[in-house]
Amino acid sequence: MGYRVAVVGATGNVGRELFNILEEVNFPVDKIHAIASRKSIGVEVSFGEKILKCEDIEQFDFSTVDIVLMSAGGTVSKAWSEKIGKAGAIVIDNSSTWRMDPDVPLIIPEVNPDAIEGFRKKNIIANPNCTTMGLLVALKPLHDVARIKRVVVSTYQSVSGTGKAAMDELWDQTKGVFVLGAPPPKVYHKQIAFNVIPQCDVFLDDDSGDTKEERKMADETHKILDPNIRVSTTSVRVPVFVGHGESVNIEFESAIDDDEAREILREAPGVVVIDKREDGGYATPKDVQGEFPVFVSRIRVDKTLEHGLSLWVVSDNLRKGAALNAVQIAQLLHERGLIGKVSA
Repeated sequence: MGYRVAVVGATGNVGRELFNILEEVNFPVDKIHAIASRKSIGVEVSFGEKILKCEDIEQFDFSTVDIVLMSAGGTVSKAWSEKIGKAGAIVIDNSSTWRMDPDVPLIIPEVNPDAIEGFRKKNIIANPNCTTMGLLVALKPLHDVARIKRVVVSTYQSVSGTGKAAMDELWDQTKGVFVLGAPPPKVYHKQIAFNVIPQCDVFLDDDSGDTKEERKMADETHKILDPNIRVSTTSVRVPVFVGHGESVNIEFESAIDDDEAREILREAPGVVVIDKREDGGYATPKDVQGEFPVFVSRIRVDKTLEHGLSLWVVSDNLRKGAALNAVQIAQLLHERGLIGKVSA
């Protein structure tokens, strides 16, 4: 049986990746629609060997589809997701709009698959933040064994997490440095080429000093994994096109050493361990572009803690950090027979 699927935000980085991944994993699609804003009507996107022309979100009848993969940003999701859910389709949303809504499951299939059962309240399922996904896929199997008390994370986030305009800005500034000088920043507050910027998203309007991105990681970790884990995050934008890295320091309740952690992670779903204690014996954002798993390297004991480990985690933020996880959620719905199934 195939499903009727719509991808909203079809012309964006993640939207195009959604089509690629649906094709790669052979998700059972009977009919698929590319949906975008009115200005993109007729723009062509590819799905396997098919060429799809974008349709106007304002004119599309969402009651004709089973699943809507929403990747058009928070404003569009806020305006449309509930209406689409009420029309009968299941919305899998990639924005931050619904993540902390108590009536919306926030799902990483390798971490909390059973939480998906509650999606019928609004017919919406939220996709977590890109850095949260990489982090929690690595933390979950360790938490199951030794219980995590505290996590300190520094992220190294690529510009594709901000969107195509940010990728263009990095490209233009990098070229400009060697010609007439880098053009002034428009997307970011500082030059991103040959630089790092310790700000991802906006600063919160409170006395914490945190950015929205940093708060997301803590809040989403609490909702998905364990509300008792203390989380401290510093999010940094780096001049990389695709791929997010995370330096992770973990404090556990009980003893766990690096060898045990390495073996646990090697057996964990969605994780690849590349951890040779030699030059180049680790994964980098460049290495993992186009890959599905979360890669873990530099696993070592933190001797400043009674029970501590440090890790390096890296993943393709357009794949596992966005499009792949959304498709995996759709696969989970399919496997559990939840698509088209109405609760009693």
